[in-house]
Amino acid sequence: MVAKNNSVARVRGPRSAARRQHILATTRDLFVKRGFHQTGMAQIASSSGIAVGQIYRDFANKEAIIAAICEADLAEWLEEETLETAVAVGDREGILAWIERIAIDEPSHENRRMMCEFVATVGCNPIIAEINRKADVRLRTSLGAALASLAPGASPQDRSTVVDFIITMSWGMVAGAELFPYRDHKILRHYMASLFRRELAAMCN
Repeated sequence: MVAKNNSVARVRGPRSAARRQHILATTRDLFVKRGFHQTGMAQIASSSGIAVGQIYRDFANKEAIIAAICEADLAEWLEEETLETAVAVGDREGILAWIERIAIDEPSHENRRMMCEFVATVGCNPIIAEINRKADVRLRTSLGAALASLAPGASPQDRSTVVDFIITMSWGMVAGAELFPYRDHKILRHYMASLFRRELAAMCN
């Protein structure tokens, strides 16, 4: 009997994971097209082809779906293992490239919409605000580790200020790309990269 139950669990596990991923992908697409507030469980069920009751068995509420989407997006964006490897071997250029990607890469249209929807909801939804707080801690931890490797002699306050500068640049690129999608931002990205390198050089001195 135990062997039979384990066999069932092995069969259902991948199906459950695939269903959850389908729900997340469908919901993310709806969020991009309709926004958080205009997307309800009924729309998610209709678009995914999965019954509302089953969706609630996989996710407690819409905020739980948002949290799962944000976790997946954050993990993909941060590429923490790439940074950890660069820090471990002292790959200065690799660390710089990682920071510059975080700071100045222009997100895709879909990612920009998700980020803007997220920002618009943080101030009015405490659950989303807590998701944002945890994501911010994770981002700052990674950036702090990168800067500590590049400038070990800098004070914690100086590194914290540069982290704020990098995050501000990153959100500025998101806003600029969303507000002015018809502009070419390559020159701006180059300028921002040079600003960052100057700030880092000053911090290392």
